Amino acid sequence: MIVRSFKDIENTDRHVKAASGTWESKRIVLAKEKVGFSLHETVLYAGTETSMWYANHIEAVLCTEGEAELTNDETGETHWISPGTMYLLDGHERHTLRPKTDFRCVCVFNPPVTGREDHDENGVYPLLTEEA
Repeated sequence: MIVRSFKDIENTDRHVKAASGTWESKRIVLAKEKVGFSLHETVLYAGTETSMWYANHIEAVLCTEGEAELTNDETGETHWISPGTMYLLDGHERHTLRPKTDFRCVCVFNPPVTGREDHDENGVYPLLTEEA
């Protein structure tokens, strides 16, 4: 059994701040736990824009605080995301998130991330693996 709080991982290697300066993520479950998914709390900052494309992962996102506009960059379709709203990137959709307020969400990734990932120039997380 693993019991861990977000406070436990503040300012550790599990507390990742994006090079872009648009978000930070507390990665509470990672690939090294070997449970088949990773679990994060991510905050995207108000007034920023983050374009992402999880070419190597499926991501589910549940908004717990704040509001943001989500755009499917492939179709142009937009959605307003607010607390209690979930979106699932089950088709590896390229997407952009524009938070109107600080936007806090819980994210689940499959395959799990290692904790070292950040978006590359295409908005992609590389597919990193843990050493055996």
